[in-house]
Formats: sequence, C-alpha cells, structure tokens
Amino acid sequence: MIKNRLTWFPACSLKVRAVPLLIASQMAMISTAMISTTTPALAMEGGKLPLTIERMNASPALAGTSPRGLKLSPDGQRVTYLTGRKDNQSFYDLWQMDVKTGESSLLLNADKLATNELSDEEKARRERQRIYGEGIMEYFWADDSQALLIPASGNLYYFSLVDNSVTQLPIGEGFATDARLSPKGHFVSFVRDQNLYVLDLATKKLQAMTTDGGGAIKNAMAEFVAQEEMDRMTGYWWAPDESAIAFTRIDESAVEQVTRNEIYADGIKLTEQRYPAAGKNNVDIALGVVTLKDKAINWVSLREENRKDKSKDIYLPRVDWLPDSKHLSFQWQSRDQHQLDLQLVALDALTKPKTLVKERSDAWVNLNNDLHFLKQQSAFIWASERDGFNHLYLFDLKGKLKTQLTKGEWAVDELEYIDETAGWVYFTGRKDTPIEKQLYRVPLAGGKVERVSKQAGMHNPVFADNQSVYLDYFNSLSQPPQISLHGDEGQQLAWVEQNAVKQGHPLYDYAGLWQIPEFGELKAEDGQVLQTRLFKPVPFDASKKYPVVVRVYGGPHAQLVTNSWSEQDYFTQYLVQQGYVVFQLDNRGSAHRGTQFEQVIYRHLGEAEVNDQKVGVEYLRSQPFVDADNVAIYGHSYGGYMALMSLFKAPDYFKAAISGAPVTDWRLYDTHYTERYLGHPEGNEKGYEASSVFLYVKNYQAGLLMYHGMADDNVLFENSTRVYKALQDEGKLFQMIDYPGSKHSMRGEKVRNHLYRSLADFLDRQLKNAK
Repeated sequence: MIKNRLTWFPACSLKVRAVPLLIASQMAMISTAMISTTTPALAMEGGKLPLTIERMNASPALAGTSPRGLKLSPDGQRVTYLTGRKDNQSFYDLWQMDVKTGESSLLLNADKLATNELSDEEKARRERQRIYGEGIMEYFWADDSQALLIPASGNLYYFSLVDNSVTQLPIGEGFATDARLSPKGHFVSFVRDQNLYVLDLATKKLQAMTTDGGGAIKNAMAEFVAQEEMDRMTGYWWAPDESAIAFTRIDESAVEQVTRNEIYADGIKLTEQRYPAAGKNNVDIALGVVTLKDKAINWVSLREENRKDKSKDIYLPRVDWLPDSKHLSFQWQSRDQHQLDLQLVALDALTKPKTLVKERSDAWVNLNNDLHFLKQQSAFIWASERDGFNHLYLFDLKGKLKTQLTKGEWAVDELEYIDETAGWVYFTGRKDTPIEKQLYRVPLAGGKVERVSKQAGMHNPVFADNQSVYLDYFNSLSQPPQISLHGDEGQQLAWVEQNAVKQGHPLYDYAGLWQIPEFGELKAEDGQVLQTRLFKPVPFDASKKYPVVVRVYGGPHAQLVTNSWSEQDYFTQYLVQQGYVVFQLDNRGSAHRGTQFEQVIYRHLGEAEVNDQKVGVEYLRSQPFVDADNVAIYGHSYGGYMALMSLFKAPDYFKAAISGAPVTDWRLYDTHYTERYLGHPEGNEKGYEASSVFLYVKNYQAGLLMYHGMADDNVLFENSTRVYKALQDEGKLFQMIDYPGSKHSMRGEKVRNHLYRSLADFLDRQLKNAK
C-alpha cells in the first residue's frame, strides 16, 4: 500500500485538555460557512520558541516519550513497551511497568544483544512493516510470563525474567526472520534460507520443517503483495495446541524479474527483484500443513470441487486456525478482488474445503483482520461492508448468519477483543464522528452499542489475552501520545506514560505557538460530505492575506482530517509559524466513510480526488484572509501523485506543487493494489491512460518540485525519472531533488533536515516571491 511514509504516525497518545476543538464528539459538526476568521486556537500552555526544521527531526523527540510495541504480560502483572533513548530517539530499549505499583523501569538494555547488519530480506520486510529504528524492535511473551523471545539482527535471544539472563539460541548458520514463540511457549519458530525451522526450547533440538526452499521457492514467507498490500506479514501459523503449523509455499518463477538500480552516494547496487506489476503474473501459492510429530506435509485444496472458477490466479490474504486445532480457515480472494470467500477445512479432509461466507462487490472487497472464532460456542465474528459500511456479524460454523452486531451509517475500524464469559464484543469505530477513533462494546448476543473510551481523539487499545483490561494508546491534536491502563468499562486504572507537556518536556518550549485547526465540511459534486482542517498562521491578522499550502494524501485506506497527533503536522506547525495557511481535505476515495464514498474512484484514479481538492480551493478563495493567487499543493506517495495530477489538470487552481515519491503510471505499480482500483489493464486500457499523469504533462506551466528516494523499492524511482524526461522533452522548467540511498519513507535526520529545508525554500520562492 502506498501510504504516506514520509512521516510516522505514533500509535500512542495523551489526555485531552479543555481546548476549543471543533469536533463532532463535543458539538454538532459545523458547516464551512461557520468557520471563523478569528485568531487561531493554541493547543497547549508553554513557551513560545519558534519551531525549526532541525528541531523537528532532532532527539529527544518533540512528542516526548512515545513508547511502541505495547503489550500486557499473559499473567497481567506487567506492561512492557519499547522506548527510544533521549539521545537517539530511533534506538529502542525494552521497558516495563509493574501493574500493581505503577512503577516503571528498564527491563532490558538493547546493548546486551549483538547488533549486526540486517539481511536484505529483513530490511525489505521491515520496510513493509513500517518498522524503523535500531536496538530492540520486537519481542514475544512466553505463555507462563517468565520469559521473552527477542529477535535482533538475525539472531534469537531468550530472556529469562527469573534470573534476568539473556541466552542466544542455537539456530544454526544464517539469518532468522519472522521468529516467534509457539502458542504454549514450548518452541521457537523462524524462517531461514526460505525454509521453516522449529527449535525445541527444552531439548534445543532444531528441525527443518520444509527443505525445498530456495531460488523462486519460498516456504512460510509472505510474498511482496501480501506484505505491502494485504497486511499479511507472515507465511505460517501455529495450531493452538502446537501439534501442527500451516504454511504457504510460493513459487515466484512466473513473476517478472526486474533489475532495479538502487543508487547510493558511493555507487549503484543492482538488485534483482521479482515485482508483480499491474497486469503481470503473480506468485503461484499453495497452503500446506506440517505436523511437528513426523514433519509430514499435507496440502490444502484452495478451491471447492463445485467452484466454477478453477483459476489458480488467486490471492490467499488470511489463514486462521479454529480453537480446536482440528480445523483451519482461509480466505480465498479472486484476482479482480470482486470475490472474497471464507473457507473451512478439517485436518482429516484438507482436499474438501467448505465455504462459510461469501462477499461480493462490483468494485472491490476490502480485507480486514476481524475474523474471530469463539471458544465457548460454535460461532465466529466476521466483518463486512455488505450494507455499505464496515460492520460486525455473528455467524454459526455452518455459515448461517445469527445476528448483525453493529449497524448504521458509520464504520467499524477493528475488532479489538471478545469477552465470551461476560458476553461483550469490544471494537474501535467512528460511530460518533469520522474524525475520531473511539472504543465501543456491544453485547455478544446483539444489542445496544456502548462507548467505552472517554476522551476526544484517537484510541488504539491493546487488550490482555484473558481479561477485559486494556492499554490505551491515545492521541489528539492537543497533546502527544500517552498510554494508560483501563478496566472493562473504560475506567482508568493507572498511567503507563502520561507524557504531560509541562516544563522539562521536549515540546514545552514550543507549545505556546502550537496551533489547533478549525474543522469544517464541504460538499462534493455528488453531494457527499468532505471533511476539512484549516490551520491559520501565527500570529494571525484577519486583515491580511496569506499564501496557502494544501497538504494532501488523497488515496484509499488513509485519512488526514482527524483529531490526532502526528509527526506529519510538525512541518504544518512550522509553515503556519512562517505565515502560511495550511489546508487539508479528505477527498472521496479516502477511508472510514463507507463504500459509496470510497468506491467513487473505481476504474479512474485522479478524477474525483482532484475535483474534490478543487472544491477545497474554491472554498479557500472565498476566505478574506487567503491570497488566492498563491496556493500550492504538497503530498508524498499517493499524495505525490495527487500533487502532480492537481497541478497538471487544474493549473488555474494551484500555482505550485511539491510531489514526493509519486506513482506516475499505474502500470508501474503492483497487481493487488492497482488492480483493486483500476481493474486489469487489459480490461481498462482507457482508465489506466486517464489515471496516468503523462496524459496531462502538456498542461504544465510552472512551479513544480519533485523529490524521490533513489533506492525506493515500493514506488520505483522510474516513476519520477519518466516525468523528468517527459517535462524535459516538452521544454518545461521544473526542479527535482533525489536522495541517494533513500527508500520510500525518506528516513534519517540529515535527509529530513535537507528535504524540509528545501521544501520551505521552494514554497517561499513560489508563494512569497522570496529570492
């Protein structure tokens, strides 16, 4: 998925102070006619030191302590999390909090683990996972809460909490990836050299569960599009009783192998990559089950015998065991993504799958992670957009619908936890407003939905395995991330990290100038409501006219207009302090608004999205404090695509554009993402042509800056070089900045400092006529 990975959105967050936020959970959503032209609202008390670009990216992090990898130990006695160091926010150690006392302490210093260069496979996997940093990046609890498994630099470490000892496990030669503890903690599994291995922790015996991996054959590994587009980062799944492991076997032989140049400052690295571009071949995938007792492998039939569609050109987005360890489920998705079937097989009849649920769409069926098989009854919960919004449904194991648990013109984000004993289903969603993510619960038998979370903002709960106690990663516009422990009805039990912005906090000296945006609504050409955010300059003078930067993403499965804390907003805060208005609009096609809103873009990208951004500019032109002749648009990834399309298709709306790492021809992007929205190139040639920026290059007049990482393995550098050549052939003047060695996410303090200084300089010259 081409997310805006130029910035990292912290998953945790803070208690909201009483500030004049215009958000729907506090008051009815205002119309744009009611947006004020008064002085912008300040978010926090604190100093009024101007924000600099260098401080945006320096350590300690402006957001303060922003833990990641939050977990509750299985016995519920400890909260564990990863925290960046004060002198290096990208280097993480493992910390703990005692639930009873509330005391926090360092649990494991990452310096105790060997640090080696990551393998290319692990580097790519982390890029897909959006994991950036050094030190301890992931860890796994043992079932008895007495030990942790910690993968680090291709090695595996067993950390005993009994005696605080760290033992490097004997995993043989090579680099271990996708390591984890088995469900009961008796084994460690991992992938090495494209095969699946299991280590018995009691005997230290290591066994290869597969042996034919190598070359184009990969066992227990997720293929590129599964990692990047399906949110499936693994290729194997333990049975709950540890008797067997389900795994994928992928054959990449048919996938086109391309030679990709990764350009670094000191040379060029030629990388052979099997990249399934739109319209080209995908991997051939099989699903097997290997038993630990005898390492016997049996294969699952991925198609029912009576299925009309016998094609092998399909996707396998999800695999889940049932609690009895005797049945396995998998989700079968057609290549056109119009069909998604939940299938069930018994281990003694792997060639006879049965379909439990069928999802169908004339556009596409979105994937989710909300399948949950109940332990105390023969039923499961399934999420579906069949009524136009993502909602939860309860089915029996024969596939019969028992009840729809949630309904209405709002979307469920994610199924979070099921308390079968008490009869509650906990989930996050947008019931109160699309710009906030709240925690709710509904009776398992069906009934009234109750809101559990209290504060206005974004809640990301992490529940304990066996009790309705959860950790709340919470954030809002007015405060950076904090974490708290809560009971089953939302009552706060303890702070894990309050992260209050007070004297001594990294943000405190700058907090007095931090701005809160004004929210509003506009209407698209089809009458659908568009959510907006507007940041005013500081200081603000209503009698003056200010240049505008429209910050855009605009693509599916993403949302910018929210009551949330984000590193992306640091540059926004910098711009408003430099005298810019910053405006954001979530156009049709973006997330959490239902299928009618999202699927407008089907088979033609860059049309409805650009039209909606034009509606935003028309609104800006109506504001007395806006300099309508000086409006720029800036975006990264899909936002970079949107910046190009907007400047090329609507040059009378935008004087300038900054396009970062854009897709420019959708034939260059991968199958699962591209064909979901545009279909197969052979069946939608006109749609692909109309969705490409090259059809509109001749409209370009002036005011373009493009940048791209020269080692980008997601949106390939070729996307930008083709535009460079097209503009040069047209004799058009533009600017470009390319970063040797940088990937799609543009990480690194020095890279970011240079990038943002360049963007600010470009905007000043284009919109303020600065020399």
